[in-house]
Amino acid sequence: MKVNVLPINTVLNPRDLGGYYGWNNRKVKSHRLLRTGSINQISIEDEHFLQDYGLCKIIDLRSRTESIECPDPKISGVEYFLIPLSDEDGTLGGKDDLNDSSVIYNEDQYVGFKMMCEHYRDHVIKKHDRAAVRQILDILANTEKGTVLYHCSEGKDRTGFVTLFILYLLGVDLETIRQDYLYSNYMLNDYRAIRDKKFQEDDKSLTFRANMRILSSASDSFFDTVLITIENKFGGIEEYFKEQLGITPTLRDRLRKLYLK
Repeated sequence: MKVNVLPINTVLNPRDLGGYYGWNNRKVKSHRLLRTGSINQISIEDEHFLQDYGLCKIIDLRSRTESIECPDPKISGVEYFLIPLSDEDGTLGGKDDLNDSSVIYNEDQYVGFKMMCEHYRDHVIKKHDRAAVRQILDILANTEKGTVLYHCSEGKDRTGFVTLFILYLLGVDLETIRQDYLYSNYMLNDYRAIRDKKFQEDDKSLTFRANMRILSSASDSFFDTVLITIENKFGGIEEYFKEQLGITPTLRDRLRKLYLK
């Protein structure tokens, strides 16, 4: 599996989904689908790179609070959509979460892991989250040309969740989708190290730091939580797409026509 990492330095976890093999052995087109972390600190040089790359739409998966506190830049010629994947405000490990949950992060080494599993399960089950995924797919189906960038804060959880469904609809096999999801661990190594060093300098406990590391990591267990929840509660991915997301063969074929070579 070859991962197409974008040559930009001021955006976390920037990747083009182009190159993966999908339905009927057709490749996902490059310059069409970008998955990234937050872009609020993007440099002018990287902005220009994305404009030249074909950027036409940005979909922000973060909460309204996150989007207000760290707003996306207004890039000329680019249409912006705020579609919070979750109806909860903030993100695990974010500033507000650390203020509210600092005690439990110091008491239980595994609380971060448990909370992440719950969040992934909620993304599958909650009506708001399902509606957000469908809205994103509709935007993609109505983008005939140009590059769509979608992102959350680290480009890992919410972005990874949405990517699972996009790639599956394009016919990419689940193992490739899993490996693409897990690749965030490599992409975020330096980010986690810098973050952990700051926590260490602030005299945070080992238990707290362990929780922060898991909150900034991708995990097979989180990916499997999605698949198991879909299987147990909805009868499988195909049924989930049809009954919960309202995905029709027409929409699926439209996406394949637009995003596969």
